[in-house]
Amino acid sequence: MDIKTKRIYEDANKTDGFRVLVDRIWPRGVSKEDANLNEWMKEIAPSKELRKWFDHKEERFDEFSKKYKSELKKKDDLVQQLIAKANDKRITLLYGAKDEKNNQAIVLKEYLENQ
Repeated sequence: MDIKTKRIYEDANKTDGFRVLVDRIWPRGVSKEDANLNEWMKEIAPSKELRKWFDHKEERFDEFSKKYKSELKKKDDLVQQLIAKANDKRITLLYGAKDEKNNQAIVLKEYLENQ
């Protein structure tokens, strides 16, 4: 599988392949045109409750990862869609968070690669 992660605020690049936004909420200040998305898969994002609990606090990331992976187990149809795309071509999981190491796209990438 060829999966990478990238902030949606970075410019789109031909090497991104299939660009999919994995945030539940549309990123502030980004127009739909500038996003240059192939898909917005908000249903695969962490639940509203989990997102609010995590609140992008680094000290909660390990627990957030466990809880998010538990949620992903219940979204197998969406997971399988991404795996199928990643087996076919590169996909880039886009996210809006400022923290490039502790966010849901990182957890999702790891989860997909371990399936």
